[in-house]
Amino acid sequence: MRDYSIRAAGPDDLDGARAVMLDTVYRDFGTGYVPRWHGDIIDPAAAYLTPPRHTLLVAVDPDGGEIVATGALDARGPAHPPNPRHIAERYPSGETAQVRRLYVRPEHRRRGLARRMVAGLLAFAAADGTYRAVYLHTDPSVPGAEAFWRSLGKLVHDERDDPDGGNGVLHFELPMGR
Repeated sequence: MRDYSIRAAGPDDLDGARAVMLDTVYRDFGTGYVPRWHGDIIDPAAAYLTPPRHTLLVAVDPDGGEIVATGALDARGPAHPPNPRHIAERYPSGETAQVRRLYVRPEHRRRGLARRMVAGLLAFAAADGTYRAVYLHTDPSVPGAEAFWRSLGKLVHDERDDPDGGNGVLHFELPMGR
């Protein structure tokens, strides 16, 4: 087991973090870069390093120093649309810490990195002291995503159960552990 270093990203980490994120949206999601969904990937400094209640964590492989995973948190609740209105109302911006961009390069998966990243994000949210809840949404078609998030949090809405199927997205709340 490698001893990965997990830390808050700094300016020198942004190119590596951006590469992990872009590779994921192209390879795993099949969407590629979509500006309205992925603007934070192009400018992670403005999205996660500048705002004081936001963070971007990176995991660094000890063999070579490559960034192999990312995880972000910000104070923007889920927007309606595309999310259901009741989800946006339950998790308002400013009061909600939203987990974003939890991505691990395929060759580094199944080593506990994602769980360690989530623990770091939850600790950041708890230390902030003003977040009321931690929220995230995930695409259940991504292999392992649904089982992973179910093991960590509470499913609060499954769009697959909506009469029209919604966008098929799963919405979770994670315990902050205060």
